[in-house]
Amino acid sequence: MSVPAQKIPFTAVEMMKLKRISEPSLAPDGSAVVYTVGEVDVEKNAQARQLWMSPVSGGAPRQVTTEGRNTSARFSPDAKKIAWISTKGGSAQVWVMDALGTNPKQITKLSTEADGVIWSGDGAKLVFTSEVYPECNADDACNQKKLDAEAKSKVKARTYTSLLYRHWTEWKSKRVKHLMAVSADGGAVKDLTPGFKYDVPPFSFGGGNYTVSADGKEVCYAANLEADQAMSTNWELYTVPIDGPADGKEAVKVSNSPGADASPAYSPDGKWLAWRMQVRAGYESDRWRLVVLERETGKLNVLTENLDRHVTGFAWHPDSKRLAFTVEDRGRQQAQMIAVTGGGTRALTQGSTHVDDLQFANDGKTLLYTEVTGASPTEIYKASSGGGAPVALTKLNEKFLAEHDVRRLEEFTVTGAEGAQVHSFLLKPPAFDAKKKYPVLFLIHGGPQGAWGESFSYRWNQQVFATAGFVVVMPNPRGSTGYGSKFTDEINGDWGGKAYDDIMAVADHVEKLPYVDGERMAAAGGSYGGYMVNWIMGHTQRFKALVSHAGVYDLPSMGGETEELWFSTWEFKGFPWQNPEMYEKWSPSKHVANFKTPTLVIHGELDFRVPYGQGLQLFTGLQAQKVPSKLLVYPDEGHWVLKPQNSLLWYDTFLEWVGEWTKKKSE
Repeated sequence: MSVPAQKIPFTAVEMMKLKRISEPSLAPDGSAVVYTVGEVDVEKNAQARQLWMSPVSGGAPRQVTTEGRNTSARFSPDAKKIAWISTKGGSAQVWVMDALGTNPKQITKLSTEADGVIWSGDGAKLVFTSEVYPECNADDACNQKKLDAEAKSKVKARTYTSLLYRHWTEWKSKRVKHLMAVSADGGAVKDLTPGFKYDVPPFSFGGGNYTVSADGKEVCYAANLEADQAMSTNWELYTVPIDGPADGKEAVKVSNSPGADASPAYSPDGKWLAWRMQVRAGYESDRWRLVVLERETGKLNVLTENLDRHVTGFAWHPDSKRLAFTVEDRGRQQAQMIAVTGGGTRALTQGSTHVDDLQFANDGKTLLYTEVTGASPTEIYKASSGGGAPVALTKLNEKFLAEHDVRRLEEFTVTGAEGAQVHSFLLKPPAFDAKKKYPVLFLIHGGPQGAWGESFSYRWNQQVFATAGFVVVMPNPRGSTGYGSKFTDEINGDWGGKAYDDIMAVADHVEKLPYVDGERMAAAGGSYGGYMVNWIMGHTQRFKALVSHAGVYDLPSMGGETEELWFSTWEFKGFPWQNPEMYEKWSPSKHVANFKTPTLVIHGELDFRVPYGQGLQLFTGLQAQKVPSKLLVYPDEGHWVLKPQNSLLWYDTFLEWVGEWTKKKSE
């Protein structure tokens, strides 16, 4: 009888070997899917990104590109061409190749480079973005002259006369992201947003905020044109001819919600325009609704008003009578279908997974999507209207996962503050023995309007933490998304209240589990999770160690340092000088005299969301109180730690710290 091979421990070093799939594009004829694959090179401290392709009928995947950094691949409407962004020529430009990946041709040669290319509905033109000087627009000679002058200047000082002068990890430059169009065969580039002083589309991690009509004549894009950019979330949708605005004519505004309007998409028959809408001004975490506009009549219909969950993405069915959309619910994300006229919904996918990137083939019989779980990274799947189980089109990590010790998440629910039901995920260590007692690591998510779920993160990977010997617990307290608007909104103005009580209720439950050592519990979190760690250290000593990553520490100073001011003014009902009582009430810095728990503080100097002064203040308080503490600062990272070697140092330092303070006394 053969003995099964021992599984390889899933450490941070091993995690770096995974292939990271993103940006799938289904050929409209349903023949193939092209996608981006990221592969980490630890020695080079970088992630290579190349295009791969898989046949939808089944078969081996193949790598399409080999030179430069390649992203954003999109099939043409006739499925005969692929447009993408590549640096193979020395800078990021638009390229086009045949559908088989042959005969590549560089389309743009802009000094300001290109990003985010999409096809027009008729396949005649390509639309993309480029960061230009607003006085130059698409005049590349003008842009090049200004770039050269800036590079030669010995003065690197910056001057500003308005807010949002820096964002995420970058200081605002004199350049602005404009929307551009060019013939699919190359030629002159046309600026579709000439003279704009604000980015089009606005900063977003999701992308997809501009689209072209099926007839190829009109472009719709999201923009925030309000003067006070730091205070407004009022994205609106505008349309403009693909040849650019006519002389003296402005783009036409088609939305009117006081909240954000985003993710526009024309129906295949051109009769409808759909998008995601928020209704509360200044609230970035307001519920996203799916809406459709009948273009001829101007009638707007909110399709998901009665669905108390976020619509996270959507895709038109080829018949233009239905839309598929993804919705977040209790730690999962699944797809549903709804008629363009509204009514009931029908489930398209199901299970304990997170699905995304919905796309239909032209015949409407094939649905493509990506799927991820807490134990497996992104792969691409197809489902057939004829029924049957979904089929994996990619299995790039199948062999790796089979060889490594990764396990599915478990879950439980406890009663939190005011009788609320608080849902949590749990992961046990490898070779789990129910007769043993294990240390516990609580992970507290950021947001605060966010959630843990069936997802796979390379930055806070629960499998890596469990491999280190911890029972990993991921609670979704008040403020978490996927449990209804009321549950989410109850964090507003109450950061250290019900959410803290919810987490303590989860801790009460966990420490009583027969395989848990309640005397060896640690807690860690980033962003709002870091805030909660900072709040915890001033209110309880039940944890043996804490890790605060990019955590908010002093709310009054945070209110003047952060860049997106709509966030703090919504959460705390104004600026610090307008509502000082609330800022003081919920500021962890007011409880520094109670700090006793050994704490690791991590921050990036390029973090403009939660500026690293917050971490420095926290470390100063811990040291002044003679609390065992360590400070890890990255001069080249922002809110997230992304560089491979920095990530490995993060995991090593993190696990060494919590391991040191949660060891058994006999160890």
